[in-house]
Amino acid sequence: MREVTIAGFLLCGAVMALLVLRSHRDPLRLAPFSALLDVVLADRAARFTILLFWWWLGWHFLASPPSP
Repeated sequence: MREVTIAGFLLCGAVMALLVLRSHRDPLRLAPFSALLDVVLADRAARFTILLFWWWLGWHFLASPPSP
């Protein structure tokens, strides 16, 4: 089950990278990532939510499990 979860996150990351590349190639159809971040990070609650999400992601995938 863990592999499925990791694969899902990797897929989301790949899709995000594809969207970033596509926005640079055709900026009229898709807003650039920097413009999106400017809008999203203007709100304090959104910045806090993103911070909590990254903390949760690191806690679950980067922290080592306790030794028996």
